[in-house]
Amino acid sequence: MKNKTTATGTEATGLHEIRAGQSIELLKELHILTRDGKLNQDSRRKLKQVYHLYQFIEKLLMELQESQAVATNGRGITLADHGAGKSYLGFIVYDLFFKSRPTGHIYGIETRPELVAKSKELAARLGFERMSFLNLTVADAANSDQIGPRIDIVTALHACDTATDDAIAFGLAKHAKFMVLVPCCQAEVARALNHSKALSLSRTPLAELWRHPLHTRELGSQITNVLRCLYLEACGYQVTVTELVGWEHSMKNELIIARQTGHRKRAATERLRAILAEFGLTSLLETRFRLPTDVTV
Repeated sequence: MKNKTTATGTEATGLHEIRAGQSIELLKELHILTRDGKLNQDSRRKLKQVYHLYQFIEKLLMELQESQAVATNGRGITLADHGAGKSYLGFIVYDLFFKSRPTGHIYGIETRPELVAKSKELAARLGFERMSFLNLTVADAANSDQIGPRIDIVTALHACDTATDDAIAFGLAKHAKFMVLVPCCQAEVARALNHSKALSLSRTPLAELWRHPLHTRELGSQITNVLRCLYLEACGYQVTVTELVGWEHSMKNELIIARQTGHRKRAATERLRAILAEFGLTSLLETRFRLPTDVTV
């Protein structure tokens, strides 16, 4: 009877949803658990998203750990989390993976200084010594001397608008083995579509796809992610696209995982250029999608 009561209490608090080895103190500090150790509905949703993403990242971390290149370099695995915010993802990845290993480092990159300060304080309090928090834009991080020349995994969870593109540029500059991206609020392509809408309507019936503002926004978001995937393939990555969690938990739900292969796909370059031309977006070749010279057509 006692065991049944204990199990029921665990179900009521939601603690059965927490992964083995997870620091309860950390979850309280991140306000995922209440001070009395319970999960509310909002925090349960947030925890489910982060854990689901961690499952994908954990597989990549294990693969890197088994890699001879990382195993012998002395520094261990490095991960840079862009648009880190309160660093939910970085802290949980460190707690579940890095904490039990002697090497490796996580960089949390965030533009809001107050969040960077809070993350630094929390990492110090928890003894998470191999975590650094940098008050930088994603774009500036690539040239920062606070980060080494190579990063193994680049993550960007709900990095808004062009911050995801900046994270991709960072990953390319740092020769990242993997990139894990959950784009959010893409607006740049939608603005460009809207700007040339009248001309497009006179040129092609396909412009009906973005004649109405709501469709412009939705199509712009879809095109943006398609272009990003083609760009990554053109730059030597194998790309997988899947759902992060169920749509009932988040509308910003597309997860892009890119694995470095070194094989730059000429077909991806050709298709990227063709799509940009079709939608009147060729100016993005000079800003967002600067193609490697050895695969240009």
